[in-house]
Amino acid sequence: MQILVLGAGATGGYYGARLQQAGAQVRFLVRERRRAQLREHGLVARSALSDMSLPVATLSRGELAEAAAQADVVLLTCKAFELDEAMDTIAPAVAAGALVLPVINGMEAYKRLDQRFGREKVLGGIAYIATMLMPDGAIQHFGPNDVFVLGARAASQEPVAQRFHELIARTPGMRRLSADIEQELWEKWVMLASGATATSLMRASVSEILRAAGGEAVIRQSIEEVTRVATLSGHPPGPASVGMVERVLLDPASPWAASMARDMMAGTPRLESQAILGDLIAQAKLVGTAVPLLQTAYCNLQVYEAQRAAAYAR
Repeated sequence: MQILVLGAGATGGYYGARLQQAGAQVRFLVRERRRAQLREHGLVARSALSDMSLPVATLSRGELAEAAAQADVVLLTCKAFELDEAMDTIAPAVAAGALVLPVINGMEAYKRLDQRFGREKVLGGIAYIATMLMPDGAIQHFGPNDVFVLGARAASQEPVAQRFHELIARTPGMRRLSADIEQELWEKWVMLASGATATSLMRASVSEILRAAGGEAVIRQSIEEVTRVATLSGHPPGPASVGMVERVLLDPASPWAASMARDMMAGTPRLESQAILGDLIAQAKLVGTAVPLLQTAYCNLQVYEAQRAAAYAR
């Protein structure tokens, strides 16, 4: 199977390397600085599930034409605010017949990808994993958790989804081919938005919030508001999903914080606030329900981004 990975960052680099280990022909479309790094050191990932150090094939945008014609799947793991540029970049591969497999937070990306390429060109993908690109260029996988779920969003995609699943199932971690990927995408959104609301608003981990007076109430309210929006939108989370949300977000020992909260604490200037919370608030208005805590968290995120933008402009 020929797989084109846009970028070689924390998520795309990790799964691209795993797929290469499993026997796929993987090419990474990267910028020159990352390309030089990969040429010198290979793709290095440190993981409790097994470390990797692989020579990898890289491409620049100017070299995309040949790879685009050969690709079966484009693995897309960019940030939501990078999606417009990413779609322009991968358009030749999609035009040549490749399917897009996004692993991007929220549902807004799917609306935009469907509008650009057509629903029949866009698979559904979910990753439950904590990875980070470190200053030395290596990818760090935190903890043993690694769940990758994919599914067809149109009947025509099912053979490719099956082939991709057979391939990634050879890699360490939990791998699933979903019969209802739309529902599972919503359930991932519920998990992420609930956790992002609480941890970004408090700029703290779950355990730190739960130790504070009223902290549990804040987390429970965030779960309730997000779950209500999903339910009224026709995607009520199933029992297994509800159990997972509560295990992660109501565990007094949990060091978990949403990636957006970690980005805030690190001073990252741009966040996925619109994709994770802004779009959900718009959906709440469509279904006629109030989400005051989500709105407070989203306001906080917008103020933060404006402050960081002003600081970078000076």
